[in-house]
Amino acid sequence: MAEDQGDIAVDIDHVTKRYGDFTALADVSLAIRSNEFFTLLGPSGCGKTTLLRCIAGFEDITLGAIRLYGDNIVDLPPNKRPVNTVFQQYALFPHMDVTRNVMFGLLRLGQSEAAARKRAGEVLDLVQLTQFADRLPAQLSGGQQQRVALARALAPNPKVLLLDEPLSALDLKLRQAVRLELQQIQQETGITFIFVTHDQEEALTMSDRIAVISDGRLQQIGTARDIYEEPDNKFVADFIGETNLIDVTVAGIDNGQATCTLPGGNHFTCPAAQGAHSGRGHLSVRPERVSLSDPAQGLLTGTVSRLIYLGTDMHVDITLTDGEVVTARVQNSAGTRIPAMGETIGLNFEAGAARLLID
Repeated sequence: MAEDQGDIAVDIDHVTKRYGDFTALADVSLAIRSNEFFTLLGPSGCGKTTLLRCIAGFEDITLGAIRLYGDNIVDLPPNKRPVNTVFQQYALFPHMDVTRNVMFGLLRLGQSEAAARKRAGEVLDLVQLTQFADRLPAQLSGGQQQRVALARALAPNPKVLLLDEPLSALDLKLRQAVRLELQQIQQETGITFIFVTHDQEEALTMSDRIAVISDGRLQQIGTARDIYEEPDNKFVADFIGETNLIDVTVAGIDNGQATCTLPGGNHFTCPAAQGAHSGRGHLSVRPERVSLSDPAQGLLTGTVSRLIYLGTDMHVDITLTDGEVVTARVQNSAGTRIPAMGETIGLNFEAGAARLLID
């Protein structure tokens, strides 16, 4: 069913961006819903920040259209677009206290001193920085500076907030805490957030939906569960978390189900991604969905070649007869038997866990 255009905040319509002979974005189309926390995810250099800058107006597009609530904004300069951006570097004014930093943009927009100060107080309360209102940026931690930059961007009530890897400068523990704060602020304000990151965990934990991008091309859009459980292709499966990619021979596909021959000769039926075909293929199975068994009862059989202790989990690498390595993740709980190095072991997949992918 077609999506109600009234629910679309940002419509990226066949956008291409070229720098000379280099194509940074290749015919990208996606629709970001109003009040959504939407993430652009991909490795460094994939085009996600370029797309964000095109939305902001800092980059011109070569082809296509960008619509904000139905209006094409490609010809509008950045200062005329009802969007704000939080960058990796927060670019706070070092000589201004927190309140004046937040007020700066409001005063530039023509608000009175009193109105700007009142609004600054509201957003500082929202990001829990009221007690730091009189401090200079140098007197704040990295996480606090990040929240000042966020407050400054939120102050004018933008229709869309663009966030370009704003957590990358923070340490791991602080990043995890700020993720939750960002999610809560987005829900409280109802502003559409478009978040850029290369961190899969950030994307999975924060987003309503995720767009995975590689080499300037859109690979897949979906919820965190969609992307993780039902990847469309090898890149998405391999980029999002860990997965086993097992070479199989595909006899045929009927009504979305593929009949495959596994290494060792056993036959197996599983869901197939759209576009999958007969011949050589790749089966994707997450390590936590692989179970260990007696060799005689396994879909696959191999030899334990490596054991990695990770606290709650044990990663068990099993080398198959054809030399492929399959990883199983086993919980370190009471009663769980961990196989020994060199032991011959059987492998099975949880129901619905395996998926035939396209390249």
